[in-house]
Amino acid sequence: MSTGGLDDLFGGGDERPVVDEPPAAPARRSWVGWALRNLLLIGLSTAVVVAVLRAADTEISILFVVAALAGLRLVLLAVAEVRAPSTPKRSDRRGSSDNTAATDAMRAAVRRWERSLERAQADEDLYARNVLPVLAELTDERLRLRHGITRATDPRRARELLGDPLWAALHDRGRRKPKPRDLESYVDVLERL
Repeated sequence: MSTGGLDDLFGGGDERPVVDEPPAAPARRSWVGWALRNLLLIGLSTAVVVAVLRAADTEISILFVVAALAGLRLVLLAVAEVRAPSTPKRSDRRGSSDNTAATDAMRAAVRRWERSLERAQADEDLYARNVLPVLAELTDERLRLRHGITRATDPRRARELLGDPLWAALHDRGRRKPKPRDLESYVDVLERL
């Protein structure tokens, strides 16, 4: 087991989300072929529109129909160029049938944390090696982001902000592991920072 840290929390572990590879881009088509296909589409659409209108005894200029269909095709091509890229499909390695299992990196990190905390409940040494160092790192990072200090740079101010129970838990390494309600209070203090 590693010594723990933010890299372990947010970094890759043995569980990584599986992302299907996007399909390879189609071979680049020639400009002439593209233009011919679009001209053929506009020509066929014009023939259909004019035939339907003449069947309904409506007279309309063929030039107007061609211009309208060409404009419509240009708008459709422009919209296709600016649409958002499709999101990659994600699949769960466990093969969940309802696809509700999370596969993003944050949820994978949270699952690793949950397992680590469950194992730490039974093993005090594991708690002292893995949970406390990461809790200390998270505390320093939260202090740095919110107050511009760390426990090392301004211990007096950090102790005021953290309170004595959390401060003692982070600095008394020989101390027994806390109860779940103590951990909840530590997390509440960190969230309030």
